[in-house]
Amino acid sequence: MTGNGTGTGTGIRLHAPAPGWALTADVVVVGSGVAGLTAALRCEAAGLKTVVVTKARLDDGSTRWAQGGIAAALGEGDTPEQHLDDTLVAGAGLCDEEAVRILVTEGPDAVRRLISTGAHFDTDDEGGIELTREGGHHRRRIAHAGGDATGAEISRALVEAARARGVRMVENALVLDLLTDARGRTAGVTLHVMGEGQHDGVGAVHAPAVVLATGGMGQVFSATTNPSVSTGDGVALALRAGAEISDLEFVQFHPTVLFLGPDAEGQQPLVSEAVRGEGAHLVDAAGVRFMVGQHELAELAPRDIVAKGIMRRMQEQDAEHMFLDARHFGAAMWEHRFPTILAACRANGIDPVTEPVPVAPAAHYASGGVRTDARGRTTVPGLYACGEVACTGVHGANRLASNSLLEGLVYAERIAADIAESQAENGLHARVPAPVPDPEKPAHPLLAPEARFAIQRIMTEGAGVLRSAESLATAADQLQQLHTDARDALDENGKTAEPGVDTWEATNLLCVARVLVAAARLREETRGCHWREDRADRDDTDWRRHIVVRLNPDRTLAVHTTDTADFPPTVQPQPAPQPRPQEQ
Repeated sequence: MTGNGTGTGTGIRLHAPAPGWALTADVVVVGSGVAGLTAALRCEAAGLKTVVVTKARLDDGSTRWAQGGIAAALGEGDTPEQHLDDTLVAGAGLCDEEAVRILVTEGPDAVRRLISTGAHFDTDDEGGIELTREGGHHRRRIAHAGGDATGAEISRALVEAARARGVRMVENALVLDLLTDARGRTAGVTLHVMGEGQHDGVGAVHAPAVVLATGGMGQVFSATTNPSVSTGDGVALALRAGAEISDLEFVQFHPTVLFLGPDAEGQQPLVSEAVRGEGAHLVDAAGVRFMVGQHELAELAPRDIVAKGIMRRMQEQDAEHMFLDARHFGAAMWEHRFPTILAACRANGIDPVTEPVPVAPAAHYASGGVRTDARGRTTVPGLYACGEVACTGVHGANRLASNSLLEGLVYAERIAADIAESQAENGLHARVPAPVPDPEKPAHPLLAPEARFAIQRIMTEGAGVLRSAESLATAADQLQQLHTDARDALDENGKTAEPGVDTWEATNLLCVARVLVAAARLREETRGCHWREDRADRDDTDWRRHIVVRLNPDRTLAVHTTDTADFPPTVQPQPAPQPRPQEQ
């Protein structure tokens, strides 16, 4: 069912106390990375009362961890068409070409607007933006800041701009569920403020438009580059609200993450692709450059190819990691160009100036997510999504390096324009819809906090870089058992784990893990960053199409494929409104 105003919700919600306080707004933006803050700033500029809700502090999301940079056709001789071609190749036949064209044509000006907002990028001797190259790009088109601290600089600039404009912020707040009105349209969100937030406990923000910009879900795996807050909350909320999720099987594993040992868990230090862009070599323990001959770009091949190359070499040699050798950079270049990475390596007892850096793939980026159209609209009326939580069609089966920050910028601006236009046309400005009461049925059972680690182990073993029918079936069975145990406990005695951040996060992780595994089992081919050992070939005849998942009211998953590589529209045409009888 598409977003047609007839009610798309599942009736499922997280077990939580009733809201004890409420704010009102025209727009509530969930997330404070590049996508969320850009959307908020543009909405405020359009005269919309905007509230930003963020899970930790304003700058604690994934944006500030982005090392490489932001890709755009800014250099001499480069064009949006060339950027489009590189993106389509990396996306392995599943990119939405129109979505990519929007990205690459609107991207350069979006970057310039970011600069005018206050972001400072590294410049060359003549004052122009210094550009580097990353995997999958045939041109130098990656703008960076502070050498390898681009995300931190973008985050700083946007946070300062949002504070200067007086955008209302609710920090340390985990969003729980979407509120809807009697017609099934978005009416705001419920949220829980943690610790020293502005409000205590569970509350609500009532608004006719909600923008999900909650970032990724890397914490569903044991080793990831994502921060601890990346637990798939936005995707899980959207599923419970009845939205469609697409292409969640395409999880990009970054090829070069600092290897901290086989038992390391949680967020791991990233060794940016830009290090390879500047000439670092991938080698095995014997010093052999094993990517040469595997792809025309060798170490600069798209990430899925490099990750597979590393995993294959690790299997062949029964090794836990490979090495990235950049000793030839010298100390001065390391200190100037990659100070953040240099510090992270040295903090873990490795000096890349004098020794190769041990690296292995780790979960990095979700190319799929909440399905949207070119305006960021989901299949639930009034609910938008942008950034990593969204599936705009830009990334296809594999994200091209450094397109993510650009996607957050471009599509956040488009969302703000659509909300402003929609509220002006429909008279929603200053009119907050009344949310319907919580459903009578029992809330979604919560998992105990320790289930988080069980989910991560199951996903790493069964749905990591290397997947097969057998490994995915095992993962599905184990996840289903966790789901069944929680459901049965609730059905039998009405008890569930105590509501709280840890239990809500574990429950959200299980939700997105089940969707990911269901999609990965169905896609019986290898494409982009989805690598099936038992289906090693790409199959354009049967599988050049998208997998779409919805959550049924009974908490089962409805999984189907699109007929072609094109997405159906998210919003169905509406009949013209009938004139209301005049009041007497």
